[in-house]
Amino acid sequence: MKRYAPATARNSDAIAEVLARELPETGLVLEIASGTGEHAVFMARRFPGIEWQPSDPDIDALQSIASWTEEAGFENLRQPLELDVREPNWPVHRADAVVCINMIHISPWAATEGLFAGASRLLEAGSPLITYGPYFEDEVETAPSNLAFDESLRSRNPEWGIRNVAALDELADRTGFARSARHEMPANNLMLVYRR
Repeated sequence: MKRYAPATARNSDAIAEVLARELPETGLVLEIASGTGEHAVFMARRFPGIEWQPSDPDIDALQSIASWTEEAGFENLRQPLELDVREPNWPVHRADAVVCINMIHISPWAATEGLFAGASRLLEAGSPLITYGPYFEDEVETAPSNLAFDESLRSRNPEWGIRNVAALDELADRTGFARSARHEMPANNLMLVYRR
């Protein structure tokens, strides 16, 4: 049942360091597209004052997340919810932060639009929507590895691909957000923080 993603072990510490600066000390954090569930366990352990709510649209992923959650047994780690960001009605009605790790480049653009629309319904003024992954930036030279990765993604599904930060900023503006931070991360990734 439990799935493993090698990248999770490599990037969890770096992601947590940024989250420690951007998340509130207490409250509910909704994690979108939790995948294997390994990040949820890591973050729930790292941030004991936060209620961590994992979610995913994929049934196999939900089973993996549930297995990790049950094994961890943390009081602040909730059972995963089935959540497709493209749907207008989410099973969560408010949150103090929304975190989305490695979804935007392996999903259709409609999922990113749904992410921002849904987060705008859940988050109060000042609360963060935090995204992590590879991005293109007009003013920054793209690493060859990211160009190759983008080509690989698009060959698997033409609706996937690394997104341009400017496109996210425009979408954020349309949904009531503004980018408040850009954090450079290992392996040519970024964490982008948007607040209402």
